[in-house]
Amino acid sequence: MIIQMLDVSAGRNQDGVAGAGRIDCLLYRRLISRHLDNRRRSICGEKTKQNDQAAASEIFFVEHSGGDRELPGRARQRVSRRPPGREMIELIVPNERAGLRLDRYLALALPEFSRARLQDWIRSGEVHLQGKNVRVRETVRGADVVRLSVPPLQTIAAQPEDIALSLLFEDEDLLVVDKPAGLVVHPGAGNQTHTLVNALLHHCSTLSGIGGKQRPGIVHRLDKQTSGAMVVAKNDATHQELSRQFADREITKIYLTLVTGVFRRARGSIDASIGRHPIHRKKMTVNQERGRTARTDYRVLQAEGGVSLVECTLHSGRTHQIRVHMHHLGHPVLGDSLYGRNQQRVAPRQMLHSWKLGFAHPRTGERMLFKAPVPGDFRQLQENAFR
Repeated sequence: MIIQMLDVSAGRNQDGVAGAGRIDCLLYRRLISRHLDNRRRSICGEKTKQNDQAAASEIFFVEHSGGDRELPGRARQRVSRRPPGREMIELIVPNERAGLRLDRYLALALPEFSRARLQDWIRSGEVHLQGKNVRVRETVRGADVVRLSVPPLQTIAAQPEDIALSLLFEDEDLLVVDKPAGLVVHPGAGNQTHTLVNALLHHCSTLSGIGGKQRPGIVHRLDKQTSGAMVVAKNDATHQELSRQFADREITKIYLTLVTGVFRRARGSIDASIGRHPIHRKKMTVNQERGRTARTDYRVLQAEGGVSLVECTLHSGRTHQIRVHMHHLGHPVLGDSLYGRNQQRVAPRQMLHSWKLGFAHPRTGERMLFKAPVPGDFRQLQENAFR
């Protein structure tokens, strides 16, 4: 399928009638939605009948601005032949979006793809601006031509495995899982099997394909040794909306953690940017100059005998955020062998639990809040510390 879009934030037809842009936009979204549905079904193992002739056909889409420059109602020009198994998308940058970063512009113009995926495609040379390979940070100008060659969706490599799941909620669009400590979220180096994704593939007939072949349905992640609530998307529309809520910081994320030491203040806020450690590449560290903004609010619930039970509310989602911020304050998480010294002698794993997770349901808009029960090892250590 080849799509040519003049992405103009618009709304009038050639006769000056308002709303034509919105009508065409709905048509475009229906086409994309139908196409993504077919792709998702093929990922999850369903056999779909494809008409080779239809697959090779070209679909042109033009959205009008009704501005000073009149645009053609339906483009009839030929687009270069696409490579086998790929979609070719061509966009012409409207003046209203001149000056935006290329990845930002593409994310606005093509909301069916995540910004992270678009950035990967830019880096891998799938995106051409004015016929050239460019950087993610490149800015676009009015009337620039952007061409995107969408790589064929790869089939899921992970295999279903009969691994027990603890579900807090499930409907046709999503699941909320209570992930146990010790379970890796998705396959990767050193963990090709026995992951949450393997369990989800056994449990679900469909999962979102946006995460790619190794991460179907995965909207966000928890560290291997972190327990608690996670949301999983069953379809692409749900995945996209949940990703937007995470990006716009509309998700409620509250954790419980046991840390070393007693705090001077019972509550506070840590506003400290986080980046990759310059020497130890597996670690993150507070880096105000080159790091990404990160904020954690904390509240001490109990403190005794050199141990504190702390409630942490995340306002961002950086890698190892709570672990890094607690270490930065001088109170490393109990059992955290990466950021604390000799912590494995105190606890068998890092005492961090995703306690509460809240979001607006992508289909209904209803605000939902889920609470994951505190696991036994966390509760036992808590009781021992606060006798």
